[in-house]
Amino acid sequence: MSKIRIAVLCSGGGTNFQAIINASDAGMIPDGEVKLVITDHKEAFVLTRAARAGIKSEIADRKDIPDRAEREKRILQILQENEIEFVVFAGFMTILSENFVKKYPNRIINVHPALIPSFCGKGFYGLHVHEAVLAAGVKVTGATVHYVNEVCDGGQIIAQKAVEVKEGDTPETLQKRVMREAEWVILPEAVETVCKKLRGN
Repeated sequence: MSKIRIAVLCSGGGTNFQAIINASDAGMIPDGEVKLVITDHKEAFVLTRAARAGIKSEIADRKDIPDRAEREKRILQILQENEIEFVVFAGFMTILSENFVKKYPNRIINVHPALIPSFCGKGFYGLHVHEAVLAAGVKVTGATVHYVNEVCDGGQIIAQKAVEVKEGDTPETLQKRVMREAEWVILPEAVETVCKKLRGN
């Protein structure tokens, strides 16, 4: 049986995409293969990363397609044209509808930079998450990979990893540590876990 065809959806720098590619190059994702990158931002650095990795990329830009429903339709069309079987959100800033999610049941995952159910849901993305963690004074944060359903950050958890909050942390230093110690570790592992399941291994 051929490998599961993966699309990574990303709005920015693509460090989590890079972590998946690095893991794949190291033979850690034997059951899947990244075939496509889709971004909603035509200046996104992930496009450069995709080109370097020799992976096809497509753009459904927010400015060019301001209507969310239209943008979603375009993304679906791109996924279908490329026969994608599994979708990975890696810092993707367009929230997609229930209709979109239903087309890929248990085939969409997301990485969130906190330990769900803490610091998640509407408004909790990017640096906002780490600002909230520091404001709350918690000593441990981390990252979560979960299935995407119609509830923002509400799908079943696949993997979590804790990261220590250190004295003197800023949102920026904490963000970097969470990425390095948690996101870049558990996201590639979760990609393989789901691919394996989809292949029936």
